Amino acid sequence: MTRMTLGPIPVNADYELEQLTHRMGIEIRRCEPGLVTGTMPVTGNRQPTGILHGGANAVFAETLGSLAALMYAGPDGNAVGLDLSCTHHRWVSSGTLTGECRPLYERESVASYQIAITDGSGQRTCTALLTCVIRRGATRRRAGHPQDDSRRTEH
Repeated sequence: MTRMTLGPIPVNADYELEQLTHRMGIEIRRCEPGLVTGTMPVTGNRQPTGILHGGANAVFAETLGSLAALMYAGPDGNAVGLDLSCTHHRWVSSGTLTGECRPLYERESVASYQIAITDGSGQRTCTALLTCVIRRGATRRRAGHPQDDSRRTEH
């Protein structure tokens, strides 16, 4: 049995049928360090007025940015979204959107990404910024900076 993945990231088998990316028609086209791209159709992701729902842009952007952050965190690491902002430049009523995610800042415990979303004619429709908290796996932690319970303080 083939295990479902999103880009190179395996999907927990218990949740394969619950993936929002599948419901929204998001497809990952390229997933490598420094660049994650994908597509999303307008069809199925509309507001009642017939244009693309702004929340669809947010899901698309966070999907691409989260994949970039997960790859940066490494095989045993994790990434969790901390902040997402989307500026919607123009509305779209049909076609397929393309998203391109590139890192703005990648450090030990935080990473930020810019996601540019364009329509079929290449015009930018949305710019999103995503910041993620990064938790490195044991194999990628810097020497002298262990991330364990001994560094936590209770308040």
